[in-house]
Amino acid sequence: MIPATYARVWCIDFEFSHQPGGLPLPLCMVAREHRSQELVRVWLADGVQSCPIPFNKSDLIVAYYASAEIGCFLELGWSIPAVLDLYAEFRWLTCGETVPHGRGLLGAMLFHNLPTIGAEHKAEMRELALRGGPYSEDEKIDLLDYCQSDVDGLALLLQEMAHKVDWPRAVGIRGRYMIAVARMEKVGIPIDSKNLTKMIKHWEELKTDLVQAVDPDGEVYEWKDNHFVFKQDRFALMLKRMNIPWPKSDAGKLLLDEDTFRGMARCLGGKIALIHDLRRGLAEMKLNSLEVGPDERNRCMLSPFASKTGRNQPSNAKFIFGAASWLRGLIQPKKGKALAYVDWSQQEFGIAAYLSGDAKMQEAYLSGDPYLAFAKQAGAVPPDGTKETHGDIRNQYKTCVLGVQYGIGAAGLGVRLGLGECWANHLLKMHKRTFQEFWAWSDRVEAWGMLRGELESPFGWRCSFHKDPNPRSIRNWPMQSAGAEMMRLAAIYATEAGLAVCCPVHDAFLIEANTKDISEAVARMQQVMRKASEVTLPGFPLRSDANVIRYPERFGAGAPMWDRVQGLLVKLSKRKSVAV
Repeated sequence: MIPATYARVWCIDFEFSHQPGGLPLPLCMVAREHRSQELVRVWLADGVQSCPIPFNKSDLIVAYYASAEIGCFLELGWSIPAVLDLYAEFRWLTCGETVPHGRGLLGAMLFHNLPTIGAEHKAEMRELALRGGPYSEDEKIDLLDYCQSDVDGLALLLQEMAHKVDWPRAVGIRGRYMIAVARMEKVGIPIDSKNLTKMIKHWEELKTDLVQAVDPDGEVYEWKDNHFVFKQDRFALMLKRMNIPWPKSDAGKLLLDEDTFRGMARCLGGKIALIHDLRRGLAEMKLNSLEVGPDERNRCMLSPFASKTGRNQPSNAKFIFGAASWLRGLIQPKKGKALAYVDWSQQEFGIAAYLSGDAKMQEAYLSGDPYLAFAKQAGAVPPDGTKETHGDIRNQYKTCVLGVQYGIGAAGLGVRLGLGECWANHLLKMHKRTFQEFWAWSDRVEAWGMLRGELESPFGWRCSFHKDPNPRSIRNWPMQSAGAEMMRLAAIYATEAGLAVCCPVHDAFLIEANTKDISEAVARMQQVMRKASEVTLPGFPLRSDANVIRYPERFGAGAPMWDRVQGLLVKLSKRKSVAV
């Protein structure tokens, strides 16, 4: 049940409007105290700013997808008490399981056989809120009534779920993380909106010029029905002409999924990398779907806890880091500002070394270059070898390490190395011989996950594997889930320390500061990331690296596709000026 340490427990909901990429504009709030049933209804859009409830440290607010509510708190300047997010707890309870009605509030209530309002009415009220004002008196009452219906439903859900909640972690980690999410979403990612507008305006022409620039002879693309089509048979012939092996399915067809194509592009570079960027751009990218607010910042729902490992899953179409990587050139600090991309060094390798207790793997991580250390431990590089003297061998062992982390087989590894399956088999044998404790642990993880059907992370994030268990996913899950826990703690520590965190990106953070303060901000960020890693992996802190971007520099400067697009934009501009 609900711990007695909380003097008052408020179920709370806001209705708000906002432009895509913009900050929320709170319209109204309804709150009900769980024990006394005291009800508070307040219309906010007409200028009410002070909080109608005097929250204190002993209070708890309960919400569903609390980052939305906390975003309103931040806009109104209200102090934030402790938070229990029943969305996060429902995700935790059902991770890996089929949820027939989705994981929204209605879905959670139906899952627990609780009465709900109709989905049609809910959609109608959401549209009314998003429309923005002015609102008639009747519309205000309708929105307040709708807001109260969510609060009343939330109260029923709390009563149903309270005995299932892992309270210390639910409030102390997951609730605090939802506050951190709201703070990160408020900061957002600075975008060169003028460049974005230009690219949107000329995108159809750019697509044609890009295909002609990357694939001038039509080796891969065909113009059909007023758009370019990626032809698999042509691509296969090109690979054959270039003598490039490529992973295939059991049926003998080229594997062209994004993960495989991206991995091959990274390994091979050159034309394959350009074709990958072009293919992803043409197939997935809708530039006008990228959510950029009036203040020229990219903001979208970070979708915390959405993956089986508890990681965020923001929309690829709306989030700049979800789009093709070359588009990150749109990320540019404003004048007087700087950004820093701070990421953990070989995070998954370090987590695997700690969790497995493999002494040699830990030694390799602590060396500072685990890939070179692995090559030395395997006897492929002499003790005095360096990255400069044995770079090619180091890269082979690096590809092996990264492949193992994602469950790659000898055939796939051989293709990525370009050295054949026989040599890949040798490297995999070296990995198993060198890191025997890791492999014994990984075998135990797979056996446990397959037999018991459930795994748990260091701070209690759990996942069910009862439905269609995948051995590779089970082996990789502990590293990914521990990494997610580490990210959550770092986000909590950083945002509570007042650092301006723009967003999390898998195992990294983008932060912002005044140009003169960026070095100090980076040092503080690295300090909290070290703390988060050591709390997650006691006694085994992970290193981090930082890349600083100062105005007028751009993120990912020098990406070939970005430079190509910018060059084409210049040519288009000249072409149009001549035509005029």
